[in-house]
Amino acid sequence: MTATFRLDSPADPATPEPARTPTAPAADGKRRRAKNAARRGEARAGLAMASPAIVLLLTFLIVPVLLGFALSFTNARLISPEPLRFVGFDNFVRAFTIDPTFFRSALNTFAFAAVVVPVQAGFGLFLALMVNQKIRGVTAFRVIFFIPVVTSIVVVSILWKFMYQPDGLVNSFINSITFGAWQGTAWLDNPSTALFAIIVLSVWQAVGFHMLIWLSGLQTIPEELYEAARIDGAGTWRQFRDVTWPCLRPTRIFVLITITIAALGLFVQIDVMTQGGPIDSTSTLVYHAVLTGYRQQQIGYGSALSLVFFVIVLVIALIQRHLTRDKD
Repeated sequence: MTATFRLDSPADPATPEPARTPTAPAADGKRRRAKNAARRGEARAGLAMASPAIVLLLTFLIVPVLLGFALSFTNARLISPEPLRFVGFDNFVRAFTIDPTFFRSALNTFAFAAVVVPVQAGFGLFLALMVNQKIRGVTAFRVIFFIPVVTSIVVVSILWKFMYQPDGLVNSFINSITFGAWQGTAWLDNPSTALFAIIVLSVWQAVGFHMLIWLSGLQTIPEELYEAARIDGAGTWRQFRDVTWPCLRPTRIFVLITITIAALGLFVQIDVMTQGGPIDSTSTLVYHAVLTGYRQQQIGYGSALSLVFFVIVLVIALIQRHLTRDKD
């Protein structure tokens, strides 16, 4: 008897079925979850790396600014049995009505900035043009001009304080070149010369920094522009007016902003050399705020002065931004 086999007989139960391939939606879901997990991991890593900077900014910038804003409306003092009390705008009224030192400090600050900004910027550009020449020893001149910048302003102020004394180097030099016609003066003790003396020191100390900034801008100007100007018959002045000055526009804006900020924040030279005197002839807004807030322990009033100074700087910055914006 012959055995018969059917082709459609069921498969052997012991034989395993082939694995099923996941459907497309399931695979897409896994990929999205993997990408989301990777993004969360990157975010956590970025937050971990940025956390030291965030903590420092919050501790030394954001929190002090907010605290100073809040204290400016109070009668807070460093050491006082009087409880903290909200006084509203009394501190600001005091500054603008019964504090003559505030107005003198504001006037000195604006006068200092009005002289230092154009003089330092112009002198720095002049030095940059000089040291940009291809002559022997120009690198040594660059180093010499930059040495005061890397020297501590406190050290520089102390040295110049000795130089400005009646028997100091400045009077001795002027006496020598005038053959004895100049008898000398106490530069820092004279109300008419004290601020001028600090202006000279400040320009001398910082001009090397802006010289290098101008120099970096000069070195980005293509030489082809000067060659084209010379072909058109342009002389030295026309090359500067038509090529150098327009190409230095970004550098001009940066130099203007940095010098203005530094000039408005004048403090160290005043604190070391004159302590605001004589007769408040060298007192500035920053020095007056620090003197009132810490040395006289009137934290509330000092915070109000700082807030006024902040508003003034903000207004000046907005004006500068408007004047230097790109015009279509």
